[in-house]
Amino acid sequence: MGRAYQNRKESMAKTSDMKARVYSRYGREIYVCAKSGGPDPSANLALRGLIDRAKKDQVPSHVIEKAIDKAKGGGGEDYAPARYEGYGPGGCMALIECLTDNPNRTFGDVRLAFTKAKCKIGTQGTVSHMFDHVAIFVFRHDDEDAVLEALMEADVDVTDIENEGGLLTVFAPNTSYAKARQALVETFPGIDFDVDEIQFVPQSFTALGEEDRVLFDKFMAMLNDLDDVQNVYHNVELD
Repeated sequence: MGRAYQNRKESMAKTSDMKARVYSRYGREIYVCAKSGGPDPSANLALRGLIDRAKKDQVPSHVIEKAIDKAKGGGGEDYAPARYEGYGPGGCMALIECLTDNPNRTFGDVRLAFTKAKCKIGTQGTVSHMFDHVAIFVFRHDDEDAVLEALMEADVDVTDIENEGGLLTVFAPNTSYAKARQALVETFPGIDFDVDEIQFVPQSFTALGEEDRVLFDKFMAMLNDLDDVQNVYHNVELD
């Protein structure tokens, strides 16, 4: 799974490099997370992880605080999650996660990106069964067995763990995210996560030819230009 994660991060690095857009997406996600699970990060582990991730991506504190204050107010936009999927250029698979206050607009925008890339959006379940929905934690630690033991004691079903030069990557079911994070934080005080989030990881990869790769890059750029799009997952083998 490690390569899948690396592909995902390289793709997002290429297509989500505009600070304003990154700030906007984090602000929207923090607002929704705080509104649904409570604005106190100590009681809302998902919010705490999201804030930590935002800080690592250099999102200013005022953006984070504004989103949380907005959630405390109880008003504001009524964002709802939406997920679209289908086959992209060269038969690759794509999952697009959105937060939207206008599902009809968002669906039309995402469908247009598929159309312009000479692809077709599918129905729910078209490709999602070919992805694993997992919690991923990446951090530096020199004792893989101690990490595994801590998670097992917390009744976390670890699906995979990788060690690359002291950088551990732990994969667990998405439903175990909060339990796994709490176990790691409590067992290893001061732990610093490089990655701490839930992702869709492809079970297999697709290599694209030159023409399809040009279309794929165009497809990714169009999707990441959409304000409602939060995350894009795919199974393209990146160089």
